Amino acid sequence: MASTLCMKLLPKQGWLPLTQSVRHGSKAVTRHRKPMHILKQKLMAVTQYIPPARAAPPGAYPSQTKRVQEDNGLVRLMKKDLKTLFQDYKMLAVVQDNASNAEDMLILRHRLHKHGITVKSFPTKVIHSFLSDTVYCNMAPLFIGPTVMFVSKEPKVKEMLTTLRSSPQMTLLGACIDNTLLSAQGVVNYSKLPSVTVVQGELVSGLTMLTSNTASMLQHHPGHLSALLQQYIKQQSPDSSAEEAT
Repeated sequence: MASTLCMKLLPKQGWLPLTQSVRHGSKAVTRHRKPMHILKQKLMAVTQYIPPARAAPPGAYPSQTKRVQEDNGLVRLMKKDLKTLFQDYKMLAVVQDNASNAEDMLILRHRLHKHGITVKSFPTKVIHSFLSDTVYCNMAPLFIGPTVMFVSKEPKVKEMLTTLRSSPQMTLLGACIDNTLLSAQGVVNYSKLPSVTVVQGELVSGLTMLTSNTASMLQHHPGHLSALLQQYIKQQSPDSSAEEAT
């Protein structure tokens, strides 16, 4: 039994030894990366390949093509009414409706109707679509949220502001008066201007005064000259010299 174990442990002829010698030398790393020139580093940084971004799968985003939706008959009718308003009416005020009930709106309509002012209401999308193709496109930012329009054929700004004071739930945002876009403060300043009749009267009186002053100035010099000549003639006459001697 012991001989059998010794025969198994002893190496046979032609076999490799069970133990191998391992070299325990220097453990320093010899494969260092060589330093790269600064110009080469810049060139490598510029020419570095940047892979393109992964494209989104089809259908992940909506298509970029705009769908042109044709207006129906009701929208075309509203746009026609808006065109008529901007052509025939000189005052178009935009007012924000802050949750006023039906009774308050009815009272406000009645008060404005006494001064010839009408309340109009249109959907915001229709107004924006109409204003985008007109010269009144700068009024589009005023139509945000629930808004109504106060329109009149003549600019009755004072009457409108007086009526709005009794309706605190209605806020004036701006107006277009005589094809001029005004802010809320601009509308207030416009109401303080005198009427056209007063301005015309002041203009006529000013022109009349200037004309009368011009006529008096033109007549003053010949009259003064004639008076001086008459006085000179009297002084040169013999009768006047005899009277002076006596």
